[in-house]
Amino acid sequence: MEITIIGAGLAGCEAAWQAAAEGCTVKLYEMKPQRFSPAHESEGLAELVCSNSLRGAGMNNAVGCLKEEMRRIGSLFIEAADATAVPAGGALAVDRDEFSAYISKKIEQHPNIELIREEITSLPTEGSIILASGPLTSDALSDELAKLTGSEHLYFYDAIAPIVEADSIDYSIAWRASRYDKGGADYLNCPLNEEEYNTFVQALLDADKVEGREFEKLIHFEGCMPIEEMAARGPQTLAFGPMKPVGLDDPRTCRWPHAVIQLRQDNKHASLYNLVGFQTRLTYPEQQRIFRTIPGLQNARFARLGSMHRNTFVNAPNCLTKTLQLKNAPHITLAGQISGVEGYVESAACGLLAGIFAAYRMREEREPLPPSETALGALLTHLSEAEAENFQPMNVNYGLFPPLQLKRKMKRADRRLAMAARALEILPSWWQPIAEKREGRRHE
Repeated sequence: MEITIIGAGLAGCEAAWQAAAEGCTVKLYEMKPQRFSPAHESEGLAELVCSNSLRGAGMNNAVGCLKEEMRRIGSLFIEAADATAVPAGGALAVDRDEFSAYISKKIEQHPNIELIREEITSLPTEGSIILASGPLTSDALSDELAKLTGSEHLYFYDAIAPIVEADSIDYSIAWRASRYDKGGADYLNCPLNEEEYNTFVQALLDADKVEGREFEKLIHFEGCMPIEEMAARGPQTLAFGPMKPVGLDDPRTCRWPHAVIQLRQDNKHASLYNLVGFQTRLTYPEQQRIFRTIPGLQNARFARLGSMHRNTFVNAPNCLTKTLQLKNAPHITLAGQISGVEGYVESAACGLLAGIFAAYRMREEREPLPPSETALGALLTHLSEAEAENFQPMNVNYGLFPPLQLKRKMKRADRRLAMAARALEILPSWWQPIAEKREGRRHE
């Protein structure tokens, strides 16, 4: 039972580790040092190219819950992180060189894994393949992937608008409506008068921006301009663009405001809303400061902040099955950022699932899907059930989890801890049968 994995980053290494633990033979291809992407510098596997932080460690953040689930499952990624951790307050951060070295050694010494330092320039047409080539997938592989998914479903950059937690919006100011009442009250609308609008535009122009690395530079398409770039075209550009107020009567004045910022529901639970048309390169602190000046968002909590950067990924709801296989080429499983997740931890988690799923398929057994109440399951559900038309990569967050069945009102912090407790309580129902089968195979 041989599985071929393309790419030895976080997702590829985790997929190889899990598939090998399932008893499969793995061929893991890594193009370094034969060829380096514009972002990579070292020859080591699982290289962290940006921050060395794996984000919050506590259960108050969903990524903390995800890390704990992976820890209990036996994730190589988390094992390496725990072994190479450095002081970082409430976050889990690592010595990036030691982290890479730890994973490289484990992969190289595993008897079921063959590491092949060679670039793969075409996707195999048969066999069990896991593509974990990362956000800077080569042009050759991208071209082949475009043929399999349809070029309209393959993206080469992220244009991400901020996402706000629904219960942090001030509904005494924001109101529900669609323009001219067409299509139902599908949007939340935050009104600005002329003075508020002018102040907001000036703040965008004066704000600190993130300078893209050379490989992230791109020509912005007209339908995907950063909000601050649009503002720079003229003082009323936004009022005639994404902030146009036409057809929206403010119930407090019974008139159109000077400008409106619309928020669109971002998940089926209606716990998250995104700012329509607000993709941006503003720094995170500037986004939080400026966007909280919007009437109705003064107390906003952000599940995700906006960004624009180079990142190859597929439109997962259109292209992938629930088990991360390409619908048009089911022998190929996607893992990591190319599948449509965002972040180090999420990429590794996706690799973990891909490795387990591929191994079960090799044995012609049904793939075990994690419960949606777990962080792993919530992430997988996002990839398969998000709205395809507006799909964007997403960090794990509690807005992706099924809501709690509450008999009494709970504070936000308590709800999050309750969701984490529910996830960790239900995790063994999924993981224990997998672990028992693994143990049984070791003794065969």
